[in-house]
Amino acid sequence: MHPDHTSRPPAARAVEVHQPTPLPPAVAVPAPVVPPQANTVPAVASIVLPDGRVVTGYAVNPVQPEPVTVKPAVSRAAVNVALGGVGFLAVCGGLILLTSFIAALTAFITQLITLAAVIFGGWIAVQIFTASGHQGGTTVNIRKATFKRNHFHG
Repeated sequence: MHPDHTSRPPAARAVEVHQPTPLPPAVAVPAPVVPPQANTVPAVASIVLPDGRVVTGYAVNPVQPEPVTVKPAVSRAAVNVALGGVGFLAVCGGLILLTSFIAALTAFITQLITLAAVIFGGWIAVQIFTASGHQGGTTVNIRKATFKRNHFHG
């Protein structure tokens, strides 16, 4: 109940009481039960309960699973050919990557050899050009002859 917003005392408010109405008892009239025939299900089925009541309703057909579509069998040869094709494509892709790697490695080694040749050639050039302006070489005495670098002094 919701409160009444008036100044009346609680005893003066009207209260409604609802009583449930009883239902008359069901008359139990036993209906003749017709046994179903072997291959047919009746459209309406009736069941007599132990207390004498009769329940009538429509029969529910059992749920039939959907038929499974039969897939055609795949031959083992077709599977092997398909797997072989996939393997061949994988090997070809790997070979393409391998040749690219070998080409890159060859170019890298060629650049290293070229760099080493340039550095070594520069070192030789420095040795040659600095020796011509420098006169303090090694002196070797062979049989009373004095060789100072490439010059003979007697």
